[in-house]
Amino acid sequence: MYIFLGNLSTVDICSTSNILPKLVSMLYSQQKTITFQECMTQLYFFIFFTCTEFLLLAVMAYDRYVAICQPLHYPLLMNLKHCTLFLVAVWTAAALEPVIHCVFIANLSFCSSHQINHFFCDISPLLKLSCSDTLHIEIATYVLGAIVGLIAFTLTLSSYVLIIYTIVNIQSADGRRKAFFTCASHLTSVLIFYGTSLSLHVRPMSTYFPTEDKLFSLLYIILIPLANPLIYTLKNKQFKESFQKAITLHCKTGNLDLDI
Repeated sequence: MYIFLGNLSTVDICSTSNILPKLVSMLYSQQKTITFQECMTQLYFFIFFTCTEFLLLAVMAYDRYVAICQPLHYPLLMNLKHCTLFLVAVWTAAALEPVIHCVFIANLSFCSSHQINHFFCDISPLLKLSCSDTLHIEIATYVLGAIVGLIAFTLTLSSYVLIIYTIVNIQSADGRRKAFFTCASHLTSVLIFYGTSLSLHVRPMSTYFPTEDKLFSLLYIILIPLANPLIYTLKNKQFKESFQKAITLHCKTGNLDLDI
């Protein structure tokens, strides 16, 4: 579980680092420009980290399924070798998925305007900006998104259906409560991530409105990276103990007088 949490933290840090530093720099300097190469790079990594989080949350759902439904087999099914294979597959698939998007968009013509009605380079505002025929890109976006999303959603949903079925059949109330809290943090992250992602990406171009898109994008970029650390640490016993020790140590050292 902690291996997957480490990767999830890496994704959250990298996804915000891909967009926010450039945004802050633009706001501070008032030079709201970005080169085409930087724009394509930002677009690639935005899609890359989005796909990574989709697939990573699905793998984490399977991890929770094994922990709750097959606890005796957990050390065998989720050993270091299997976790490494899962992570290699996730990062490789996520790295390949944005290539087609970026190649198609890089070959578009932007003859009418070069002003992006957004605070970072995303697919929808770039397609709106182009004077070329973008139907093939929209179809490719929906197809590739459906493949990645369907795989991740199916694995996540099937894992939680089996988890809920197992929890319901636990005899003791204390056992059901412990089993539920085992996956509560991950389920909360899944609901927040899917809610913001679907609002942002699953819609036709005809329903694209820049103001709403900026709002959902801001929630997606800021809310999820801020929420995940809180969700996974506030209910973690080891974190609470370490945090209390750090506070106690700080209070003790704060009262010491140094004889210099």
